[in-house]
Amino acid sequence: MLIKTPKSWQLRESDATPEAIYRERRTFMKGSAAVIAGGIAGSLIGRDAFAAWVKGEKLPNLVKSAYTVDAPLTPYESVTEYNNFYEFGTGKDDPFDNAKDFVTTPWTIEIAGEVAKPGVYDINDLMRPHQMEERVYRHRCVETWSMVVPWAGVALADIIKRLEPTSRAKYVAFATLHDPKRMPGQSRSVLGWPYVEGLRMDEAMNPLTLLATGVYGEVMPPQNGAPVRLVVPWKYGFKGIKSIVRITFTEKEPPTSWNLAASREYGFYANVNPDVSHPRWSQAKERPIGKFFKSPTAKFNGYGEEVAHLYSGMDLAKYF
Repeated sequence: MLIKTPKSWQLRESDATPEAIYRERRTFMKGSAAVIAGGIAGSLIGRDAFAAWVKGEKLPNLVKSAYTVDAPLTPYESVTEYNNFYEFGTGKDDPFDNAKDFVTTPWTIEIAGEVAKPGVYDINDLMRPHQMEERVYRHRCVETWSMVVPWAGVALADIIKRLEPTSRAKYVAFATLHDPKRMPGQSRSVLGWPYVEGLRMDEAMNPLTLLATGVYGEVMPPQNGAPVRLVVPWKYGFKGIKSIVRITFTEKEPPTSWNLAASREYGFYANVNPDVSHPRWSQAKERPIGKFFKSPTAKFNGYGEEVAHLYSGMDLAKYF
């Protein structure tokens, strides 16, 4: 008799999305499990994966990843209309209202620092040689609300390997576009601009870490971080830097925007931890979007089996 032990982040069967709903939301993926052979080396991801956002436009050649939570999805409207993206305003509905005309093509990303292949890359050239996957991830925001989101993207580790960081690269730093004319929220000094974030190298290389270019099987909407954003599912949402234009490999821990703004409240690591309270509220419980009652917060957002070893021996109340 085969006994299958589920991963720590997988839900019970009774919590899974009903089959009818699951099939309906995945009709766009019929036949996508097979990748067409031949063509140029970069054929796995078509240019449409990084096109300007058009509502309803589906991503090509999308395959389901093994790194997926089988869970009821947060409604599309909530995922795309209830956002933290201060570059477009501090209200939860400001990004949806203010990012509609944000142009994301063409788009380049600068690669710099301790790396063998620095340069300014067109997003197609940087991302295209890798298979784009759909990954359904739990998300936990520091304000205590949570979501289950179907992201589409490329494992950050695949891109890092291709860029060949040197032995001196201990961290990966990210920066968002700084353009107050296109991002009106940057005209206010709510944060220091541009928005910056960072990961330790082993965190960046963890297979769960994703550079996402889509959501719900579609091209990434501007309000969600188009054309490319970071997704690190065991960390609080503010680590998910959006509209990335620079990736730097560095020997020293890079500064991060919310830590610079309020170091007592927002640490560099930002691991989901119910045992470490925000100075102004508890993180022991969370409220899924659309639900009335709160539920207990899982350490590392439920991904402990995959990431707890990264922090072995660390005082997570000090390195929060």
